[in-house]
Amino acid sequence: MLKSIEVSGKSEEDAIQTALGQLGLMRDEVSVEIIQQAKAGFLGLKSTPAVIRVSYECDETHAERVEKFLTGLFLRMGVKATPEIKEADGVISVNLTGEDPGALIGRRGETLDAIQHLTNYVVNRGLSGRVRVNVDTENYRERRNEALEHLAEKVASKVIKYRRNMTLEPMNSYERHIIHTALQDYENVTTYSIGTEPNRRIVVAYEHKAGPNASSPAPNYKEWH
Repeated sequence: MLKSIEVSGKSEEDAIQTALGQLGLMRDEVSVEIIQQAKAGFLGLKSTPAVIRVSYECDETHAERVEKFLTGLFLRMGVKATPEIKEADGVISVNLTGEDPGALIGRRGETLDAIQHLTNYVVNRGLSGRVRVNVDTENYRERRNEALEHLAEKVASKVIKYRRNMTLEPMNSYERHIIHTALQDYENVTTYSIGTEPNRRIVVAYEHKAGPNASSPAPNYKEWH
């Protein structure tokens, strides 16, 4: 990726040395364009400094690749949105701000998931190690996680009360993971997935556990859908 900086100095050579010092590069690693030549003023007064542009090649950072891809994607989508990018511990977190968050989220987060999937693919293409990119807007994912956890607890309570299995609506793999995790320690409840993508669902099933005071096993009711 080609980058450049502009530097001024008393002379062209002085400006070049200043630029090389800032970049930590050698003279043969950069190209120099003179924007303004140094001019000595009358009796040393009102002299004009030299201004140069120094260009150099550098590797594109992961964050820069994310920003470049998303900016182009939103332009093609006709959506006015700006990515705010933070990087920590090998994870790139992107918060999208725009006039219409709903257009970025889509039905049940499908558009946001697609944006995240595409961004991960583009950023990791050609890399030996994997970089994780999380894309969110308006704190949607946290709100969705809380809603799914609440749904899981509500359904589990019904399954235990009525001793009947319940099948949830189709969810993507991330949402199914939230449900499985929320109920993994629930007493007398187990979860498993059925079907194929994109219609794969979670079954919240009653699991009778025998004990010294356990009642008789529950009858085999038909699953709720």
